[in-house]
Amino acid sequence: MDASPITRMTPLLGRILLAAIFLRAGFHKIFVLPATAATIAAHGLPASPLLALGATVIELGGGILLVIGWQARWAALALFFYTLLLAVVFHPFWAVPPAQAGTQASFFFGHLSMMGGMLFVFTFGPGQVSLDNTR
Repeated sequence: MDASPITRMTPLLGRILLAAIFLRAGFHKIFVLPATAATIAAHGLPASPLLALGATVIELGGGILLVIGWQARWAALALFFYTLLLAVVFHPFWAVPPAQAGTQASFFFGHLSMMGGMLFVFTFGPGQVSLDNTR
C-alpha cells in the first residue's frame, strides 16, 4: 500500500526545515571564519581556527546530508551532539549575569528543540523521499 503524498513528503519538509539553520550558519561562516574563530577563542576553546573550519564543515555537510536524505540518521546524530556542545558551551544561561540569562536561555532551549528533531530523524529515518530510501 502506497503512502499518501502527505506521508511521503512531510519527512522531507521536516528535514529541510531542520537543516535550514545549519545551512544558513555554515554558509555564513565561510565568509566570517576569522570572526567565528575569535568567538570560539573567547569561550576558552583551543585551536579556534580549526574548530571554526570544523563547525563550517559540520553545519554545511550535515545540513546537505539531511536535505538529500543520504546517511541522514548519522548526519542527524552528528548534528545532535554538535548542537548539544553549542548549547552547553556557548549558551550557559545558568552561568551568565542575570541581564543575559533570558537571551541565553532562549538560545539554549532552541538548541534543545533542534536536538529533538535530530533524534526523530535518527530514530525513524529520513522518510520515503530520501537517497537513503532509494537503496
